[in-house]
Amino acid sequence: MITVSNVALQYGKRVLFQEVNLKFLPGNCYGVIGANGAGKSTFLKILSGEVEPNKGDISFGKDERLSVLKQDHFEFDEFTVLETVLRGHEKLLKIRNEKDALYAKEDFNEEDGVLAAELEEAFAHMDGWNAESNAAILLSGLGIKDHLHQKYVKELSGKEKVKVLLAQALFGKPDNLLLDEPTNDLDLESVTWLEKYLSEFENTVLVVSHDRHFLDAVCTHVVDIDFSRIELFAGNYSFWYESGQLALRQQQAQNKKAEEKKKELLEFIARFSANVAKSKQTTSRKKMIEKLNIEEIKPSSRKYPGIVFTMEREAGNNILKVENLSLKNQDGKYLFKDLNFTVENNDKIAFLSREPRAMTALFEILNGHLQPDSGTYEWGQTITTSYLPIDNNEFFQTDYNLLDWLAQYSSDTHELYLRGFLGKMLFSGEEVYKKANVLSGGEKMRCMIARMMLKNANVIILDSPTNHLDIESIQAFNNRLMQYKGNVLLTSHDHEFIHTVCNRMIELTPRGTINKLMEYDDYISDPEIAILREKLYAE
Repeated sequence: MITVSNVALQYGKRVLFQEVNLKFLPGNCYGVIGANGAGKSTFLKILSGEVEPNKGDISFGKDERLSVLKQDHFEFDEFTVLETVLRGHEKLLKIRNEKDALYAKEDFNEEDGVLAAELEEAFAHMDGWNAESNAAILLSGLGIKDHLHQKYVKELSGKEKVKVLLAQALFGKPDNLLLDEPTNDLDLESVTWLEKYLSEFENTVLVVSHDRHFLDAVCTHVVDIDFSRIELFAGNYSFWYESGQLALRQQQAQNKKAEEKKKELLEFIARFSANVAKSKQTTSRKKMIEKLNIEEIKPSSRKYPGIVFTMEREAGNNILKVENLSLKNQDGKYLFKDLNFTVENNDKIAFLSREPRAMTALFEILNGHLQPDSGTYEWGQTITTSYLPIDNNEFFQTDYNLLDWLAQYSSDTHELYLRGFLGKMLFSGEEVYKKANVLSGGEKMRCMIARMMLKNANVIILDSPTNHLDIESIQAFNNRLMQYKGNVLLTSHDHEFIHTVCNRMIELTPRGTINKLMEYDDYISDPEIAILREKLYAE
């Protein structure tokens, strides 16, 4: 249990939080959401003691242990993988070391024997004798193979280090667990494992994440940080978002009677509860919605970008044909081989691979920026494309202000016209005179989306479109692509993005392609596809 009492934090004149009074209880998982810069990570640092608030205090239940997902990927480089995980439980490690030191004494006496017995009892109470096997189970669940457990952390890849640090945070089943973006750099199998683990976790969890599917799968509550306030809502992210949108529509309908509003809200709760019960989520907390009352449903104060994609002309029957396309990496290994597919009308395709560079390379080829080793591709004559690359830094190596920057990509360069697009992307007033080369990652992405909107293309190509975006921008982007009438080719780590937008899956492997017209959830849960996938990726 974590109790937050009268906490406030500000830096100079900027107020992050004030008068925060919350209690986080065992058995619940709290998803912390808020715009970029709202203070999500800072709030977790206050809870962990890393950041001192200007006033107020944090307290935990008696003798409760707190565990935090470490962000420094080099902190444990000189330790083995297994030892790094064990270091997640400092008290257990201390008792183990004291016990070993005691037994190593040459003049072991009766007093030492009494102390050793006490240490043994405490060690056993913490399940110390199973510590290494429990750590190994966590590592294996996250995809760290047995042969890596005795290697030094510095020998691992960046993605493997992330998994080791996550295993460290989970180790020993802490009473209170703080996770800041735990799904970053995790593959699908590891995310699915983590969803199941947290949904069955019986203690207190707070998690910051932009992954809406993950939040829906594990969270019983939403902690919303907005306008210097932190509020707590029952339900997962989707419930928070949809209920807030409904309440906002009701607020705008001035002539609707209170009885009608109440009926509509109650019907929404009942409908959402039924959907949760029938869903494929791993969470065991299906009853979270049943305890809700309509007083908890309030309009959201969030600002969402106004993303609008229109087509200057509809695509003809010939959209894209790819034949025998192959590409090797610098080591001479295939990123993809003999790739064949034809894009049809209404196709919205998710490209998948265990090697992210494969999708980026394919998109660079299709946009004429990279040559394949073999094979051909041909766009239809009616096709116009708009491309969002994974790396957009080259577009912002200029001291143009945002109006001049966007004018480079527009036939209409009038300020009022350009302001309209920048305003949709939440750049208002004097912000349009901000220099392009000082933008944050999220601001750059919003500018790139504005650039895409100007093109009025009938095919949109998106390489990791949710990178650097806050959850509001991701939601707005997602909603618009669901409504877009043209073709979409995308790759993304965002489960919800793929599942709600795409109707076709193409997986690139070194030994061939899996090409299925089906929803993402069905694709990743299909046992026959799983067997085929392992064959195609096998060394």
